[in-house]
Amino acid sequence: MLVLIVVLAVAGLVLATQVGSAMIERAFPPQGRLVDVAGGRLHVVELGPQDAAGPPIVLLHGASSNLRVMQHPLGERLARNHRVILIDRPGHGWSTRDRVEDSTPEIQGRMIIEALGKLGVGRALVVAHSWAGALALRMALDQPDRVAGLVLLAPVAYPWRGGAGRYNNVISTPLIGPLLAHTITLPLGWLVAEAGVRGVFAPQPVPADFLRDSATLLLLRPREFIANARDLVTLKAAVIAQAPRYAEIKAPISIIAGDAIDKTVSTAIHSRPLAATAPNAKLTVLPGVGHMVQQVAADLVLSETETMAGRLVPQMVTAQ
Repeated sequence: MLVLIVVLAVAGLVLATQVGSAMIERAFPPQGRLVDVAGGRLHVVELGPQDAAGPPIVLLHGASSNLRVMQHPLGERLARNHRVILIDRPGHGWSTRDRVEDSTPEIQGRMIIEALGKLGVGRALVVAHSWAGALALRMALDQPDRVAGLVLLAPVAYPWRGGAGRYNNVISTPLIGPLLAHTITLPLGWLVAEAGVRGVFAPQPVPADFLRDSATLLLLRPREFIANARDLVTLKAAVIAQAPRYAEIKAPISIIAGDAIDKTVSTAIHSRPLAATAPNAKLTVLPGVGHMVQQVAADLVLSETETMAGRLVPQMVTAQ
């Protein structure tokens, strides 16, 4: 009888997860088009004039999110004068990846560069938040001729003390991780989503309707939750490997981070050492600001991005 109860409970949770995932996907459908690349299919949203002067601006989101977290505070405003390309990272939002193991900045950077090539983008200005800071840096290292400049927002760049969290380690474990992701992750995540968002925004308040506008609940689908956990678990080893090379990056880098206690990505561990290492880096530290720089200081991020884009226009013309 006990075994039967357990089996029925698990089956009920699986069914609830399937129904909940379908409801979330209906609430937050894809906005753009899908671009096939080696190892997956990337969801891309393009905004703004295709023939705008200067490099296209590529916006890359961090962990536990999707392209919408960059679209509303930045993308739509930048698109008034620039060609803007928003991409769901492989495995996130409506992008897929064939192998969950393809989690590192190196592999994801290769997939994104391929997608940009299929969109006719040669060199781009890359704006990246948090986890994607390591991704953008890797793109600049591996494909320097494709990255004209970087604007990094509270970026991950160096190894940190500790790991990626016990739950992410468990979700990344074969058999056990998928079992949890397909049973309890969605119902539990639904209950704690608002508290989790408050923690990421602290000490700033969460903007009204952020969960809806950012489509954060897409994260709770099993395949994305597993991909996100894998991204986080493998990131530390990835930055250990690439950090010694940051002095090679010749592209201009503007780093914007807050000086509040950022429990997600420490400015002292990541942004300050990067600014001291990369030869063309500038660091702006915002007093009292936490991790969600693109939301809290959108005007400054826009100004820095547009200033860099303007400076890159002569270089783009010369390169042609």
